[in-house]
Amino acid sequence: MFKRIGLFLLTNIAVIAVAMITMNLLGVGNYMEGTSLNLNNLFMFALIFGFAGSFVSLAMSKWMAKMTTGAQVIEQPRNADEQWLLETVSRQAAKAGIKTPEVAIYDSPEPNAFATGMTKNNSMVAVSTGLLRSMRQNEVEAVLGHEVAHVANGDMVTMALLQGVLNTFVIFFAKIVAYVVDRVVLKNEEEGHSWAFIVTDLVAQILFGILASMVAMAFSRYREFHADNGGAYLAGKENMIAALRRLQTMHPGELPDQMAAFGISAKKSSFGDLFKSHPDLEDRIARLEATPSNALKVA
Repeated sequence: MFKRIGLFLLTNIAVIAVAMITMNLLGVGNYMEGTSLNLNNLFMFALIFGFAGSFVSLAMSKWMAKMTTGAQVIEQPRNADEQWLLETVSRQAAKAGIKTPEVAIYDSPEPNAFATGMTKNNSMVAVSTGLLRSMRQNEVEAVLGHEVAHVANGDMVTMALLQGVLNTFVIFFAKIVAYVVDRVVLKNEEEGHSWAFIVTDLVAQILFGILASMVAMAFSRYREFHADNGGAYLAGKENMIAALRRLQTMHPGELPDQMAAFGISAKKSSFGDLFKSHPDLEDRIARLEATPSNALKVA
């Protein structure tokens, strides 16, 4: 718990530092000029902070994944299973046209796997010990193919770009709402940020953030179908379907937020279908079964 809090604080410090340096380099001024709102400066402020958060998280993703899950990268295989993992990911990466990702194992009784990394050629694929114990080899191969497909499809970068855009609009419109409440509704004429502005900004960011999460999760579910398609191409359609059917009998573990969208499966959201990062397994299996073998591909 304390490790996650420390990593959260470290990430936010890095985001603020990157954003402030970028604003200084670009000469972005204060978006509040006396009692007036400078929309150009506000948009640049929102854009810089929105994308800083997204790309700092992306840049730190592999390191964060190792720290939060305890994933150990296989440098020298210690047994036949680790050798097989390395050879399988290497073969799939070559077929997908990317550099072989780092391959890692993390200790968890719950079956899951994830991919992370800043670029296609600087990535990591990790599997849990629970997944290795509970799945047959052909099913593990399909799970690895699913994760390699995430990497080859550039899903981590695409998700970061989408999140940056969403963050920008959340910050921008939340501050406009806060300004209207503070200056128009409450008729505050003092310079700077009043408590009404700060509180309204916070509430508006939460509400707009919920809407943004719905968009991000919808995109995540859409990309999962593509990753299943890619996994079927890399490891075989029947193997991919078998892996998904196996997951129906299991309860995959919950991954940290940064990796949840790139796992093989996820727990059902307590907030409803609109906030799920993954489609239902039944839908994924049905989509694969309906896909002709000659339509399977990575991308």
